[in-house]
Amino acid sequence: MRIIPAIDIMDHQVVQLVGGVPGTEKIKLPDPLEVAQSWVDKGAKYLHIVDLDAAFGEDDNIEVIRKIAKNSNVPVQVGGGVRKESVIKKLLDSGVDRVIVGTRAVTDREWFKEMAMTFPDRLVLALDTKNGQITVKGWQEESMITLGWMLGSIEDLPIYGILNTNIDVEGQGKGIDESWISKFTSMCKHRVIASGGVSSEDDAKILARYGVDSAVVGVSIYTGLMEPWNWSTPWEA
Repeated sequence: MRIIPAIDIMDHQVVQLVGGVPGTEKIKLPDPLEVAQSWVDKGAKYLHIVDLDAAFGEDDNIEVIRKIAKNSNVPVQVGGGVRKESVIKKLLDSGVDRVIVGTRAVTDREWFKEMAMTFPDRLVLALDTKNGQITVKGWQEESMITLGWMLGSIEDLPIYGILNTNIDVEGQGKGIDESWISKFTSMCKHRVIASGGVSSEDDAKILARYGVDSAVVGVSIYTGLMEPWNWSTPWEA
């Protein structure tokens, strides 16, 4: 179980929002390239980038993402507004290791199935949840599709894994919801990448105990609540 620093880009700056709500920035840093390099210099072995501008339909940050992927010397996974095959291909051609697909994967499962078969083991399905329900369109809308049905419908697809962001605790620095982690991991047959609330080494150990593949961490490491440690050593339960 590895810790992955989050680099969320909005208005071409690195931000950390509370619950994904614009205007709640706890962190705002002007240079995404500099931020990415700072985490690599501290020992990060993988980077997680979310293009919030693309997710909210406001421009995109493909050029800076390309530079991070090519210059950081660690693998990068990228999500945010990925709704076309051409965007997936552009990101992979830019040197991105994995592409995260959310809204369209939920609303158009035939398309997502085709993409999974076209790019095997290179896609991550983002299933963001609030009050146990799947949300879409940058966490702005609740999907009518149940989590159990969605997980069952993509169980056999050759994707890398599923990223679950628990919006209920995202960006608050108050710790994870262990009961939710237990429920989600018991339901999911793919690798689980957890996001939301990871604020301490104890949180990391709990996630490892439930077999989580990796954890995306944002506010806690930007604010110093959780100090970076030896990133190169995987966490064990």
